[in-house]
Amino acid sequence: MASRNSDRPNILFILTDDQGAWALGCAGNSEIRTPNLDRLAATGIRFENFFCVSPVCSPARASILTGRIPSQHGVLDWLRGGNTTSEGALIEYLAGQPGYTEALAEAGYTCGISGKWHLGNSHQPQKGFTFWEVHATGGGPYYGAPMLHDGAPYREPVYVTDKITENALRFLAQQVDTEAPFYLGVHYTAPHSPWDRDNHPKELYDAYFGECAFDSTPQLPMHPWQISSAPYGRDEATRRAILSGYFAAVTAMDAGVGRLIDWLEANGLREDTLIIFSGDNGMNMGHHGIYGKGNGTFPMNLFDTSVKVPVLISRPGAAPQGVVNDDLLSHYDVLPTLLEYLGLPNPQAQTLPGRSFAPLLRGESLLGREHVIVFDEYGPVRMIRSRDWKYIHRYPYGPHEFYDLTNDPDEAHNLIDSAEHQARIAEMKGALDAWFLRYVDPAVDGTREPVTGKGQTGWAGPAGRGKKVFADDWRYLSEVLKDEEGAQKMGPAFI
Repeated sequence: MASRNSDRPNILFILTDDQGAWALGCAGNSEIRTPNLDRLAATGIRFENFFCVSPVCSPARASILTGRIPSQHGVLDWLRGGNTTSEGALIEYLAGQPGYTEALAEAGYTCGISGKWHLGNSHQPQKGFTFWEVHATGGGPYYGAPMLHDGAPYREPVYVTDKITENALRFLAQQVDTEAPFYLGVHYTAPHSPWDRDNHPKELYDAYFGECAFDSTPQLPMHPWQISSAPYGRDEATRRAILSGYFAAVTAMDAGVGRLIDWLEANGLREDTLIIFSGDNGMNMGHHGIYGKGNGTFPMNLFDTSVKVPVLISRPGAAPQGVVNDDLLSHYDVLPTLLEYLGLPNPQAQTLPGRSFAPLLRGESLLGREHVIVFDEYGPVRMIRSRDWKYIHRYPYGPHEFYDLTNDPDEAHNLIDSAEHQARIAEMKGALDAWFLRYVDPAVDGTREPVTGKGQTGWAGPAGRGKKVFADDWRYLSEVLKDEEGAQKMGPAFI
């Protein structure tokens, strides 16, 4: 039976796509049905102030895995090139950059992944994974999803959320008679768009459409920066349809999480397995008048609803239960936390920005972190945030933003021009510059690349010089794919 060693527990890391921190029943949303995520929260820790490193999927996922910020690992936007053969040449974007799964594999863990990879060359197992059942691209339909099996692309007729769960259960079944501990990443594409009725279980969609008031999401005037190339609630009918699909996708995913927990319990592995649940980035579904995450607007935004992610960690008998934690933490803290928790070395510690929060998983406090701040970036947009204040800088010309989070937690009033706050703004700008100067690799500095939020098709930095690797409209996507109609259909679903 996999892992009976308390020092080397199994790890189940469940990662969703575009799930806002607000989209959980246990977080106070009484409309969305997430009984199994609520179950995890009741048997573990729910983190209220956990942030992604970049509010879009590929950079955020690369940062979780490597502990590096985007301007270190070079994945600066979502990847719409290099993932699968239909996109041209395959690119392994994280080649030569250590991920924590490689450290686990070297320590004797059997590593598996089921679902979304979206970090380049999806045909080839990477980063210590030996079980590799992944999505070919990163987005698309829920029925007929582009998937890979043994390196060969195919269209999956089963609802993709269920297929990802089934592949994960198949991996778990293979671990029953082994002594080695396992790491399993279950990376759902839910609740990413599309959100139309035909893409989700009809009973779930229809129940939300017919019964839910959707009071848990705001009805605001559309933000002037809202992009037009993604689905958004431009009127009440469209809003209700979109939210019904989004909520249905979350509830269907929650059922898959329940199946995974049930399997661990039935096989006596619940207490031997650390379950980590997170979203890759935040999501606005009407918040601020925006539909989308960081690239739901142009210029890209770093509102809390875009950068704050849901995080639950549970291991009954070893970690605290029913606890709500409000420490400011980031996905760049995941790598050092896992390595410390498992007693593994972290030889890169001095070059990485993250700090371990493993003491919290042992029921201890984090000492010396009363004034912790978190940082975020999306290409030329960077953020520094404390408990009380938030400053956003857009290179080279702005517009910049400054918020008093104590008196304005919804970030409705930009105080960047307030005379009262100019000294604090200058102080935060200096701290922002100093922090990024310490960790940025100048070769892939996001402030020097034309990142627009519409995707990355090749290497950033010197390897991409002379090429247009950051798209600026969907017509460019059609040129890359040599298929304008396909580009128009695919673009909004991938954003």
